[in-house]
Amino acid sequence: MSKHRMGRRRFVNVAAAASAASLLAKPVKAASKSNRITEENSKPGTIEWQLRYHSFDNPVTMASYPLNRLLRHSAIEGYASRASVLPSEAIDFMISMKPAGGFLVDVYRMGYYGGAGARHMARLGPFKASPQTVPMMTMERLRECAWEKSASLAIPKDWPSGVYLAKLTRDEPHGTQSYVVFVVKEHRPSDLLCQASDLTWQAYNKWPGKDSLYDDGTPEVWYTGPNVRVSFDRPYAKYCQCLDSPLSSGSGGYVLWEHPMTYWLEQQGYDVTSCSNLDLHLDPGILKLSKAFLSVAHDEYWSKKMYDEVTHARNDGLSLAFFSGDTMWHEIEFYDSSVTGAPCRAFARKANEVNTNMPEAEKLMGVKPGTVGYGDWVVSKASHWVYEGTGLKNGDRIPAVIGWEYNGGPADIPGLEVLATSLLHPRTDAFIKEDHHHHGVIYPCEKGNWVFNAGSIWWPEGLACPPGHVPARVGDVGGTFGVHPAAQRLTANVLNRMIKDYPRRA
Repeated sequence: MSKHRMGRRRFVNVAAAASAASLLAKPVKAASKSNRITEENSKPGTIEWQLRYHSFDNPVTMASYPLNRLLRHSAIEGYASRASVLPSEAIDFMISMKPAGGFLVDVYRMGYYGGAGARHMARLGPFKASPQTVPMMTMERLRECAWEKSASLAIPKDWPSGVYLAKLTRDEPHGTQSYVVFVVKEHRPSDLLCQASDLTWQAYNKWPGKDSLYDDGTPEVWYTGPNVRVSFDRPYAKYCQCLDSPLSSGSGGYVLWEHPMTYWLEQQGYDVTSCSNLDLHLDPGILKLSKAFLSVAHDEYWSKKMYDEVTHARNDGLSLAFFSGDTMWHEIEFYDSSVTGAPCRAFARKANEVNTNMPEAEKLMGVKPGTVGYGDWVVSKASHWVYEGTGLKNGDRIPAVIGWEYNGGPADIPGLEVLATSLLHPRTDAFIKEDHHHHGVIYPCEKGNWVFNAGSIWWPEGLACPPGHVPARVGDVGGTFGVHPAAQRLTANVLNRMIKDYPRRA
């Protein structure tokens, strides 16, 4: 047998042994006990939150632009008047239907619910809707819909915080369906505050054709400069980044990237509340109510005020857990809606002398924002408490949990420890010259709280695979392997320690 074949066999055997060892990770219960979320999850769930019937537009005008075909769902589509809402507050739904007709709204709260993934909260309607106008774009390529209100919902006082999907259904046999997504927040103490990355969902939203922050009408597919604006006053088209998931239509990136995290958190019994990205800017007092803040999946777009508010909260004792990648890659500036006057309904990248990156993001996150790459979480400090009960040793791997975008090099922060380091596979040769090393890090804060950074959009993929979830994969260069016990135990270790070490404020 050749040395090459012997070496290759040894590598395969070592990798298999490493994976087998990490599969022996011991489960651990959440630090939280009975709470509002465990009570909520004792109620019956349903798998019928999922979309059953769908139909997407396939315009001839997009024949040469395949990334923009089969994205819009003009048969029934809509948007909400607010990204997040408190109990007792009202939220409006602006709906368009082509052709005109009646529709129903079924509202679901997303969570665990015995594995079903959601609970049915209310049915509204039937209502009537007609085709509504697609607005012309401004000089900044902004499209803001001025659609009539089709339905309204006053959030009941007893509805708990979480991500909610309003499933729209044409009121006819086999009526086609889509979602409107929104967050219910609560001003109550909780152990964990889980943020929905809806600024990033909106940045990649191509509705009605190719009107994301990355599309400016030029022949190039992607545009990455400033001076292009997007608005929350429009529906979410099907999210087409990296994979095709038609049954996520209207949910932004939540069903694709974030539902596994909230599903797992509630399965474990954590006392968790939810907020929108926008709440860090508009309602930052919400950060004072929890022990740890969670950034999840693809959390690319932040305003400077969001950064400042989270930095202040960290300095005041809030722990931060970044289970996300490409985090804070772009700094944005907000604009009020020109339709309703509502604050922060539109945004654009903020240009500076070099690029649009968030200045000094690594001083908060512990690592620098990264780019595109795929690979494994490779243990480099197995003696650290984050690995307790995982069975992992130095050099062992949690396979295929890093991608499609990640966070990169560690920051110069006192006490920062590098927990994992690996060389990733770049997306294409165009990225080959970049530093493709992933680093997972943790550092202590002055008040005894912690900042942890897993540095991967795909980290939630290792925690759970709820009904309706499509495991992540990008062409022929990268994909996930699904749930992994070591990822679950490591995540629980981090969260439980953050809850335990929370420094009570005076």
